[in-house]
Amino acid sequence: MQNPAPEAASSGMSLDELSQAFSAIEHPSASVASVGDAPGADKRASGEVQEITPNKVLEAILFVGQPDNQPLESRAIAAIIRSISPDEVESLVAELNADYAANGCPYTIASEGAGFRLVLRSEFSAVRDRYQRRMRAARLSPAAIEVLAMVAYRGPLTADEISRLRGTPSGHILRQLVQRQLLRIERPDEKPKKAVYHTTERFLAVFGLESLGDLPKSEELAGW
Repeated sequence: MQNPAPEAASSGMSLDELSQAFSAIEHPSASVASVGDAPGADKRASGEVQEITPNKVLEAILFVGQPDNQPLESRAIAAIIRSISPDEVESLVAELNADYAANGCPYTIASEGAGFRLVLRSEFSAVRDRYQRRMRAARLSPAAIEVLAMVAYRGPLTADEISRLRGTPSGHILRQLVQRQLLRIERPDEKPKKAVYHTTERFLAVFGLESLGDLPKSEELAGW
């Protein structure tokens, strides 16, 4: 969900995990019969479990979103919901938006470029702004400040480079900083699978800088 992005990367399912889960639902293996004694099996047999439809899966995909908060393209959505084509995604989006409007939901699915993203409706922007102010006011952890400093002074950097410099895995901190819009991800054309982290305009605003050239110089940082 836009501003802030959903914290799926740090606290929920990833898109890959969601894809695997939905694939298992669409194509149950023969071993399902062997789990009849498992908790909830009687509910499945009696039909009490809610049906998993393409609409519901699309809603889940958009709620999970991407770690870098970029819109999800129709072809990426169709790759997860294998029973639909990319051309059908727009119809599903329209159906969900109609349901949201009818139920007075505070969110809607926005079309952005070639993709879609779950966002708050404009009339709820005041709630979003209050939440963002709390996020800005929240103190960053020493580890988060360390990662920001590395990217600001030595960036752009990959997650592996940051983890190597710190001597500890840093993926969860990077996800939090992207969600707070203090870092952004770029994928070089020559290596699109290699995410590279940069500081953002919001980083400059939060720290009162006009540009990265205004960063304070330190002898300690020179040795990184």
